[in-house]
Amino acid sequence: MLELSVEQFRSLSQIIYQKLGLYFDDRKLYFLKTRVSRRMAILGLDDPKDYLFKIGYGDPQGQEMQELANLITTNETYMFREYEQLQAFANYCVPEVLSAKQAIGDRSLRVWSAGSSSGEEAYTLAMIIQEIFPQAEYWDCMIVATDIDENMLRRVRTARYGNRSIKDVPEEYRRKYLIEDCGEYVVRSRTACLVRTQHLNLSDRIAMRSMGGFDFIFCRNVLIYFDELSRRAVVDHFYNALNPGGYLFLGHSESVGRVTTAFKLKQFESHLVYMKE
Repeated sequence: MLELSVEQFRSLSQIIYQKLGLYFDDRKLYFLKTRVSRRMAILGLDDPKDYLFKIGYGDPQGQEMQELANLITTNETYMFREYEQLQAFANYCVPEVLSAKQAIGDRSLRVWSAGSSSGEEAYTLAMIIQEIFPQAEYWDCMIVATDIDENMLRRVRTARYGNRSIKDVPEEYRRKYLIEDCGEYVVRSRTACLVRTQHLNLSDRIAMRSMGGFDFIFCRNVLIYFDELSRRAVVDHFYNALNPGGYLFLGHSESVGRVTTAFKLKQFESHLVYMKE
């Protein structure tokens, strides 16, 4: 196992924080050691000092940071996760937004799945939209799945998932929107075509400023990996990226209350969501 001193660990953590916005405290020493060990073996490096120099000063295009990011980001997800929140989305938020758009002749719908991992959330949203709004095929509808991990984005584009990913998909949805193939499940093309992928670092302020015009943003169980300063910056970008009347959905244990008061907090049944007025 790689010998990584506490001082070296903190230097590495600071570099990761500066470039990715992800915060790793001392409890993550072993976690980072195992990931850095993999990268050093691939690069043929023996001394952690050499790796710290490379990632800090010898990585002008960010390629090594991207490789490390692919290893240190968490990708636990499955379709129809936090089902009751999705019910609030389907039963209240989508109809409200669609009604407002129809009133002004706007036939576009934009959804952003931020920190989408392997895409289960994005395809869940696509299924829900097609289910509750059959006219979606006549609208300009798009779900943008973004993630920092390029390996995950490649998985999104395959639209192919195993049993664990689809374990909570209602049987009716499974028959209607998925095709079983060699023990896996493939999202039907008419649904998959709603989803587009984009590589995005949520801490890249220039890239984040290019995101805009969204009616819904889902960023669930992602902000827990940011410290308060980085979280505030990301949430501010989300606010700017939303259309008036748009909604931000966070994980059940997350809140923007401590970082901004810009959103209006709304409750639908037992779930809280954040609206941009």
